[in-house]
Amino acid sequence: MQALKIAATGMMAQQMRVEVISNNLANMSTNGYNARRAEFTDLHYQQLTRPGTISASDGTVVPTGVQLGLGVRPAAIGVMLQQGSLSQTGGDLDIAIEGKGYLEVTLPSGQAAYTRDGALKRNGEGLIVTSDGFAVVPDITIPDDARSISISPEGEVYAYFSDRVQPELLGQLSLSGFSNEKGLEAIGSNLFTETAASGPANVAAPGADGLGLLRQGYVEDSSVDAVREVTELIEAQRGYELNAKVITAADQMLGATTQVR
Repeated sequence: MQALKIAATGMMAQQMRVEVISNNLANMSTNGYNARRAEFTDLHYQQLTRPGTISASDGTVVPTGVQLGLGVRPAAIGVMLQQGSLSQTGGDLDIAIEGKGYLEVTLPSGQAAYTRDGALKRNGEGLIVTSDGFAVVPDITIPDDARSISISPEGEVYAYFSDRVQPELLGQLSLSGFSNEKGLEAIGSNLFTETAASGPANVAAPGADGLGLLRQGYVEDSSVDAVREVTELIEAQRGYELNAKVITAADQMLGATTQVR
């Protein structure tokens, strides 16, 4: 009886769906987080009678055949690319990306990574870094005697000093775009790395080549919709229960078979 195995694949699929939902809800307060969705596809089919098979000597063709599905399997966990709402913080180094694009950072290994978390800091040397201490590309160092920092929508970073009227241009932040953002590999800490599926990074100034602009004093909130997540959680729970009932029914049928005398 295939029903036991088919229902088991259904239970595993709904379990994965619940795990994805739980991760979304856990990241409701994560800066720049985009919700994930579990996607599934049916497994291969057992061809008991193939469509188009000749069923009689007069050449009659079977119109549909008998194809028995053998369950479900995970196909992908897709990222729902949505702009999160912008929360005002007032911080000089808090920047939100309004539109497409990622900030590039350099990992300790030297590898490039990308993030939309604009809650930036500066380290003991004045270098602009992420909350985990990864340097933002390009390297921009803020002087110790700078009174305040201004970041334009196009990414130009200016420093203001007490003994000067005109600000000093320290550098310009850039953004990276990708042909297929869903192909980026998430590595945790709000970071992504480039893959063959995402394509190479297209680096440009904010506002150029279809990239977004920067908003100083804001951070991008998570795009998780709590109501939608809870609704899908209920659906996944009901789907799990229904597959469990199929296993119970198949077990009872097998029990009835063994009792035949």
